[in-house]
Amino acid sequence: MKLKNKFIFFSIIIHLAFVFLLMNLPTSKTYVIIIGEVLILLSIILSVWLYRGISQPAKFISAGIEAIKDQDFNTRLAKTGHKEMDRLIGVYNQMIDQLREERIRQSEKHYTLDKLIQASPSGIILLEEDNRISSVNTAAVRMLGTNTETLIGMLLSDIPGQLANEIGKLENGKAEVINLNGSAVYKCQKAHFVDLGYSHYFIMIEELNDEIYKKEKNAYDKVIRIMSHETNNSIGAINSILSTVINFKDQLLVENREDYENALNVAINRNKALSSVISNFADVVKIPEPIFERYDINKLIRSVQSLMDAEGRQKQVDWKLDLCEEEIPVDMDVEQMEQVLINIVKNALEAVEVNGTIVLKSSLSPLSISVADNGSGISKEIGQHLFTPFFSSKKNGQGIGLTLTREILLNHHFRFSLETDGGWTTFKVFLS
Repeated sequence: MKLKNKFIFFSIIIHLAFVFLLMNLPTSKTYVIIIGEVLILLSIILSVWLYRGISQPAKFISAGIEAIKDQDFNTRLAKTGHKEMDRLIGVYNQMIDQLREERIRQSEKHYTLDKLIQASPSGIILLEEDNRISSVNTAAVRMLGTNTETLIGMLLSDIPGQLANEIGKLENGKAEVINLNGSAVYKCQKAHFVDLGYSHYFIMIEELNDEIYKKEKNAYDKVIRIMSHETNNSIGAINSILSTVINFKDQLLVENREDYENALNVAINRNKALSSVISNFADVVKIPEPIFERYDINKLIRSVQSLMDAEGRQKQVDWKLDLCEEEIPVDMDVEQMEQVLINIVKNALEAVEVNGTIVLKSSLSPLSISVADNGSGISKEIGQHLFTPFFSSKKNGQGIGLTLTREILLNHHFRFSLETDGGWTTFKVFLS
């Protein structure tokens, strides 16, 4: 029972007792009855006054409690004029002011932290207790190749792609470098923090592509320039001497002249072949800046397929075009992107067996093109080195094609991936 109800019940009992006693007094003593009635009336008035004095603070306290329950920290209580009650109201108002300021500070910190996380170039994924994604920033969404709405509430194991699969295996407190078939390198770390007594995990993903790419490019740029300069100078001088020496064949016996000339010509041709190899390496370094123009990517795909069709017929390749019905205009250097597609399709043709299948696809969401083949695939060991400059898994390969492809795509700021999954090897280029 509430305190004010107890007071009302007590007052009624007391006043009923007074009335009962007054009614049982001798009727001869009229003045006593009158005095008793006056006292009862005064008691009732005093009780009502006391009840109001008790109920008003109770209403304030009740209102304050409801405000705290509703987390409404903007409501302050007015003073009643009662010294003791006003002290209690003052303490309540001070507490409300502190709670309001604390909530504002926490909101500002949360807003600032959220902005910093979203602006961070590193991917950040926050996980709930059951390892479901509770929050993810823009960089992580881009790295995982999906969108925020899709990721929230998902388990890492449910997200398609090699990167999600690899970071799902991370152990708490450990950092690992993840190489995705040589097309992208990430440094990933899983850690946790404690909030309100509960542990929350987060994953940070840092792209190492640009840093590694710049170091690699500076290194092989210097090496190739030195090789090209020294080799071409030497080859030019040697071939000039050999061409001159051929003129002395008439001084030899007739039966030796042909062998003599053939031997020198072989040496000259080998020098020219060496010069061509060096020129191919130098071409990678000398790739010009792209000249952008708006061009339909579907048209480019059809053009490359027609160009490579003759080579495909030798293996009886089954071409499949999965292109968007509408045009997909993209800003790019058409000649350079054509060379990229030729290199990718050429690798697919070399990978498939007779009667193999190659799928050329364009997509609007995400804006991308891909070349998939059902050939021999790429092993994990080879995949980690595919985009290493001048690395080749082929017996007589020079590693020029993929190196050139990577250079062009990076100059266009196009992301790309290369992976084998379910018997299909897919090279995908993201055009935005």
